[in-house]
Amino acid sequence: MTFVELLARLGGMGRFQVTYVAALAVPLLMLASHNLLQNFTAGVPEHHCRPRPAANDSAGDVPLLISIPSDGHHRPQRCRRYVELQWHLLEVNGTVNGTANGAATEPCHDGWTYQDGIFAHTIVTEWDLVCESKKLRQVAQSIYMAGILLGSSLFGILSDKFGRRALLTWCYLQLGVTGAGTAAAPTFVVYCLCRFLAGLAMAGVSLNSASLCMEWIPTEARAVVGTINGYCYTFGQFVLAAVAFGLPHWRWLQLVVSLPFFLFFLYSWLFVESARWQVISGRPDLALKGLRKVARVNGRKEEGDKLSEEALRELVHREPPLPGGTLASLIRTPGMRTVSCGVSFVWFSTSFAYYGLAMDLQGFGVDIYLSQLVFGAVDIPAKLASVLAISCVGRRVAQGGSLALAGICILANIVVPMELQMLRMAFAVIGKGSLAASFNCAYIFTGELFPTVIRRGWAWGAPWLAWAAWWPRWCA
Repeated sequence: MTFVELLARLGGMGRFQVTYVAALAVPLLMLASHNLLQNFTAGVPEHHCRPRPAANDSAGDVPLLISIPSDGHHRPQRCRRYVELQWHLLEVNGTVNGTANGAATEPCHDGWTYQDGIFAHTIVTEWDLVCESKKLRQVAQSIYMAGILLGSSLFGILSDKFGRRALLTWCYLQLGVTGAGTAAAPTFVVYCLCRFLAGLAMAGVSLNSASLCMEWIPTEARAVVGTINGYCYTFGQFVLAAVAFGLPHWRWLQLVVSLPFFLFFLYSWLFVESARWQVISGRPDLALKGLRKVARVNGRKEEGDKLSEEALRELVHREPPLPGGTLASLIRTPGMRTVSCGVSFVWFSTSFAYYGLAMDLQGFGVDIYLSQLVFGAVDIPAKLASVLAISCVGRRVAQGGSLALAGICILANIVVPMELQMLRMAFAVIGKGSLAASFNCAYIFTGELFPTVIRRGWAWGAPWLAWAAWWPRWCA
């Protein structure tokens, strides 16, 4: 008897599994809130240098025209101001009399003035992350992604040693604490540190939620559950847009999307540890206790009572580990090396483009709340279309077609003028939907390409996802 057959005897996709999947899926709603949070907390408002004060006058009394040079669009330059006030630019009635071509300018030594609006209270306005410091905005997101990069490897290893439930519970708490700490950060350095720790925990939540889901549900339900989890992330993008619209101040927004993880931490104590992991780890007594609880919840108490520790020990020999560990087995044979490299590049290219689009909503020049809603909504038909395409034309064609369409849309945006904002937005939305479809295809065929004993080892390849998401921040 295999573990899959054992789950079938205990009720298959019964009441326990449905409840378990639902409890694990709810926190996934909030993952998008953290991954895409800086679209709102690090938005850049219109700004210009604080004008140089005139003699016996405050800076607010100095006309902007004589203090700040204009750019090519007749707007105040963001990062330069005149060294000397250009009074000759004004007539008596205060209209433009000319330009100060050749007049000396200097950086914004006295700070910046930010326009009121949806980005009036962001980390950019709080710590002046503009002009010479504008790269620090990308650095903050990169540090968060670096946390995901490290956490993907770290928590993959620790979950094999300490268990999925224990690590998931810890990650919920860490994400809640570091998220709240980020909201209270007094300096940019503390903010980045808290975001890094939040990224670590985010990777742990993703990996261990997936492990617990897949190890407690029957094989035939995995595709459905995977799709449900994917849609939870999609709907989480709607949640983020709604919360950000109601809470424009970045500290309150950061706090509100972090507090639910304390609730997830509390109810995660009710989770049942993976019986598969407990058996493999030499703890059949604990696995037996958990399996009997599952049988009782599913109305199969009699089947649970028939189980014994000896029967569970036999399950270990059904799928012996490969020598050298699962990670080494990814490159052990030429066939596995080819598959591993191919899947790695699929994940890398999909993630690189997906997060490059999703993390730069302000760059499209459209209302950012509407952009977030549209970017989230396109995932719904895209993922459904990917499932239909896989069924009709196969995995390879569906995967390649979705990546090709995404590439065409992204390349098209290079040649579309910046003035055609709606056309650029349309190409971006189609591209992002294609990448969402590519993600869905990759999730499905990755599990099919690798043998069962290697499949969990492939989960350690999640740093590709984090790295791909991290790198575009430096390309901005």
